[in-house]
Amino acid sequence: MADFGGADLDAFRAEAREWLEANFPKSLSKNVDAQQAALMSPDKPTGDFAVWKERMGAKGWGVPTWPAAYGGGGLSAAEARVLQAEMAKIGAVNPIGGMGVGMFGPTLLEYGTEEQKRKYIPDIVTGKVRWCQGFSEPGAGSDLASLQTKAEDKGDHFLVNGSKIWTSGGQYADMIFCLVRTDNTKKHEGISFVVFDMHQPGVEVRPIRLIAGSSPFCETFFTDVKVPKENLIGPLNGGWTVAKRLLQHERSGMNGGRAGPVAEPALGVVAKKYVGEDAAGRLADSDLRTRIIMNEMDKKALALTVRRAALEAKGNSGPSAATSIMKNANMKAMQDRAELTLEFMGHQGLGWEGADFTAEELAAVRSWLSGKAGSIYGGSNEVQNNIISKRILGLPDHTQSH
Repeated sequence: MADFGGADLDAFRAEAREWLEANFPKSLSKNVDAQQAALMSPDKPTGDFAVWKERMGAKGWGVPTWPAAYGGGGLSAAEARVLQAEMAKIGAVNPIGGMGVGMFGPTLLEYGTEEQKRKYIPDIVTGKVRWCQGFSEPGAGSDLASLQTKAEDKGDHFLVNGSKIWTSGGQYADMIFCLVRTDNTKKHEGISFVVFDMHQPGVEVRPIRLIAGSSPFCETFFTDVKVPKENLIGPLNGGWTVAKRLLQHERSGMNGGRAGPVAEPALGVVAKKYVGEDAAGRLADSDLRTRIIMNEMDKKALALTVRRAALEAKGNSGPSAATSIMKNANMKAMQDRAELTLEFMGHQGLGWEGADFTAEELAAVRSWLSGKAGSIYGGSNEVQNNIISKRILGLPDHTQSH
């Protein structure tokens, strides 16, 4: 649809309200946290959330601006914002998510063939298929182009051997988008981008237990895994270009721009339960109050910057190197928030288990620990700073001679 305003948007707003009224289960509106938990859970959705996911997937509004030809909503950017606002009003969380939506899907729409789009996009739109990412290796993290997972040409297919590390959700995924080496004589120009089934013979996944107690990351091993030639995304040995674009989409999803429609509770409100109030009804600790306000300001400034960047984007050009700035800014705000939360909780914010701690207190310490990885995954802060310095500020590469 064209990005019209005025009466056209008013008509769409009425259409969205009517559809949501008929299709969003009323039982979910009272428990946004449960919706968020169901969205993040590795288990298949049940009950009313399963109904909500099926309806949103069938409508295509889980990915509102994706082309209708592949099952997407076909909405304009303005219409998508109206839809998000209407969902926020009734406490509806978008039930369609994951790496297929945030990373692989947008990249495939740009680099995939028509056949590949028709094959993979519909199952991403409905949330039927889960995807994971096979990029980093034990010897190729920040220097990703050093990867050694090999794909040998066997005529009508590739034979993949090697391993990947930090494969988020690998133990639950149905498919993987993966970087493989198809030419050993070149570094960046010898990498290809392929996709394949995680349930086939030769794929082994081993979860990695992290300090926060959960296992979102995995080691993944490939032994003579067959990958059909039609599963090559983009040109042979052209995977580095495809991967760079995908990483921009990944980082744009970490910049606060895709947060759920329901905001987190204000830190100051929660802090009062632990620190108390002064005579004026303010948080009793003035220094803590100042730092909480600064964190709220950082989050608000980031949200406005993300919105401005979206409005300034030309056409469907997608994310740019500026996502590196916003990714770093968002991760710092999130980590600062976690630190502040533990500070005002005091010893109640240091519990690991037991009846002496509430569910919120136990979640806070785990969130604090797991959040430490935020400045590493998706490209570490240092990697983002290099991108900012070279691609935005135009500074010379530090490896160049002077």
